[in-house]
Amino acid sequence: MPAFFFWGGRDIIDDNSRTDGGTEMKHEPLPTRRRLLRDALGFTSLATIGALPRASAQLAPATSAARPAAVANAAAAARPTTGTQIVLLGTRAGPGIDLKRAQTSTAILVDGVPYLVDCGYGAVRNLNAAEINGLKIEKIAFTHLHNDHTTDLPALLSLQWTGGRTQPIEIYGPYGTADMVRAIVDYCKADVGIRTVDEGRETSPANLYHGHDIDPGSKITEVFRDERVKVTAIENTHFPEHSRSRMPYRSMGLRFDTKTRSVVISGDTSYSKNLVELAKDVDVFICEVMDQSVRDAFLVQQKQDPQDADKPSVARHVSETHSTPEEVGRMAAEAKAKLVVLNHQLTSAGTTLPLAPLLEGVRRFYAGEVVFGQDLLTI
Repeated sequence: MPAFFFWGGRDIIDDNSRTDGGTEMKHEPLPTRRRLLRDALGFTSLATIGALPRASAQLAPATSAARPAAVANAAAAARPTTGTQIVLLGTRAGPGIDLKRAQTSTAILVDGVPYLVDCGYGAVRNLNAAEINGLKIEKIAFTHLHNDHTTDLPALLSLQWTGGRTQPIEIYGPYGTADMVRAIVDYCKADVGIRTVDEGRETSPANLYHGHDIDPGSKITEVFRDERVKVTAIENTHFPEHSRSRMPYRSMGLRFDTKTRSVVISGDTSYSKNLVELAKDVDVFICEVMDQSVRDAFLVQQKQDPQDADKPSVARHVSETHSTPEEVGRMAAEAKAKLVVLNHQLTSAGTTLPLAPLLEGVRRFYAGEVVFGQDLLTI
């Protein structure tokens, strides 16, 4: 079973997953496997999130292969059909791939209707593992178009078509999103041509999937709204000025405001005043995090060749454009966010979480509640 990490009201820590160098931390007795299964079957949440009404964080296995059918059914049955719930479908920073955690993707369910934010590798599998009906998705939004946020979109759209989808999906994101969707429709042409002749299908993906480019800028911009939610965006700092000046592509944070809850997803970013503005008084601040040791390692790598220090490189990109725990804490504190969820976790140990250093950095600025995101966690 994966670990569930929660600070603020109480701590639940799986010692088998700890990578904090043996730092002693006070916590409640570890839940047993029997108790976790009992709780899942009995719809008992493992932690209640303070100021948020009827909000809970529920434990779920990291992969659908390890997920018993009874537990999967229980999780789906326990999910309310009203209000706003967040399901973390993927929490791993990319572009690497592993078998334990999916790349970044988040589902926000509003009165039972799912909205998808980003769709990295593994998102489609975890959408099914979370018992979320993908045919109910009406809108998808992207924070930016790096492949660890988009790789599963072709799979999602093509499988939705073969699954009998007849209702459109509107897909929003920064510059390049409309082209990406058109390219996916082109990718489907052979499959569509075969199945149209061989299976008598009549619906065309070109009539189902519509991409929309959003120019977020430095002011809060409306992305879309419907009877359930208003979604706004603002440009963040994942693309520094020396890159922005040479390309039209942008990166943005997203805010969902519903009748019951407000949620901000940072996207990939370093400290961003724009993002602080977007996240003012938000109920849930889902923010990427990079362990300080990762930034330090890439800075050392840059210094090994001073002549290349100012040239584009992976080392420069990673060190300049992701948020350390302290930066997450600063943004959360300045925005007066009620709850922080650490997402898109970039750590030196790959899929493991250096708990103490991450928490210590956030705590230097932010005193509120903190959740360490895990795949299939419901908040």
